[in-house]
Amino acid sequence: MRRLFWVAVGATAGVLAVRRLNKITHRLTSTGTGDGPLGGLTHAVRGFVDDVRTGMAERDLELRRALGISTDGPDGDSTAVDGLIRPDRVRSPL
Repeated sequence: MRRLFWVAVGATAGVLAVRRLNKITHRLTSTGTGDGPLGGLTHAVRGFVDDVRTGMAERDLELRRALGISTDGPDGDSTAVDGLIRPDRVRSPL
């Protein structure tokens, strides 16, 4: 009888622990709105990554021009490289 009691206590404690962990993880994860505690960090990291990509594209263009390498895109369109640097200024061909 004692073993059955302790098995029931252990099972109850396990269920309560899993439920509490689920609540905590649900609260900490972003639900796509960025309202959670990690939402601001997510936006900051995305902004940083975008800035790094822009800087890489600008530097690549500078090096290509300095070395005399063609800055044409894969289709022979020079706006392809500029589109990496300033995507808001390049119109979509479609």
